[in-house]
Amino acid sequence: MSLRRGLIIFILLAFGVSALIIFRSVDEGTVRSLLAADKLKLLLALFIVFAAWVCDSGRFCALSYAAHENVSFRLGIVLTWLNYFGSAVTPMQSGGGPFQVYALYKRGVPVGKGIAITLMRTMLTVLILSLAVPIALMLDPEILAGSPFLKGLVFYVFIVILATWAFIAFTVIKPETIKKLSHIIVLWLRRFNFMHSNRTVIKIVRWLDREIDNYILNFRLAFNTGKLWVLIAVILSVLHLLSLFSVLPVLMSAVGLPFRYSQTIAVQAVFMFILYFVPTPGASGVAEGGGALLYSILMPENMAGIMSIICRFFTDYISIFMGVVVVIRMLGWGVTENLHRGASVEDA
Repeated sequence: MSLRRGLIIFILLAFGVSALIIFRSVDEGTVRSLLAADKLKLLLALFIVFAAWVCDSGRFCALSYAAHENVSFRLGIVLTWLNYFGSAVTPMQSGGGPFQVYALYKRGVPVGKGIAITLMRTMLTVLILSLAVPIALMLDPEILAGSPFLKGLVFYVFIVILATWAFIAFTVIKPETIKKLSHIIVLWLRRFNFMHSNRTVIKIVRWLDREIDNYILNFRLAFNTGKLWVLIAVILSVLHLLSLFSVLPVLMSAVGLPFRYSQTIAVQAVFMFILYFVPTPGASGVAEGGGALLYSILMPENMAGIMSIICRFFTDYISIFMGVVVVIRMLGWGVTENLHRGASVEDA
């Protein structure tokens, strides 16, 4: 799937599902509540989004310091926006990493270290959600009550996460095995004429070995000399999630809806946990429709749908738009397409 196609699918699904939600759920009471919304609280919601960006940028900086690299706060903000853009145009929100690794590479960070830094950033979020979701479900079991589909989906997500952690642990414990597997893949590519000379094969094998060593070195540095920076990254990750989860209760307060803060956090933690593994680009369609379904636990149905859309606008659409601006100005659409298609950073 090309980037343009991914972006088009994202827009069509997001706006199509949003239009359907508005058509089916918005009534006169919804309109009155929106018109009477507290404008200062809407600005507060926007400020909280900025705070989330700051926390995300800060943890990029902290993880880079743990790896003995120096990522500036400004570059951290750029990496945050690139992640939103890449996630919006790829299935399973998987596309943010390559853009971040490329941006780090252009600033002198080796590819292996860049992969490790971005991977640690993502897995910190997943780890926190993995711990928070079971607690949330125990404290508020009605979140999944009466929905076998959601229960099955949460179980599936836990299995995927466990498999992912097992794979990461394997790469750190058995780097030589990973090198051998990469060599086998390269030789198979040569056998089917994807590479035109043995010199190219040797060059790629050496590059892979070097970057795998950088990848392993990053993890060792992070958990030896960089423990304090990793701890700071963990704290910033928690604050980042709390900032994002705080947007919804602020929006609910703006339109006069009562809420229990802990319950809004629990519902959103479960929801984000699921969205990480939705196959549509940027979880579009599912994020809007699923939000309308889950948020009905927190508020009347005539408000749940529109609040899902508005919350998504604040927490995702603004960041995705900033990501588009960064991609066009910093990388250019041609380089972006090459990264998306799997071209190596070295060739780019």
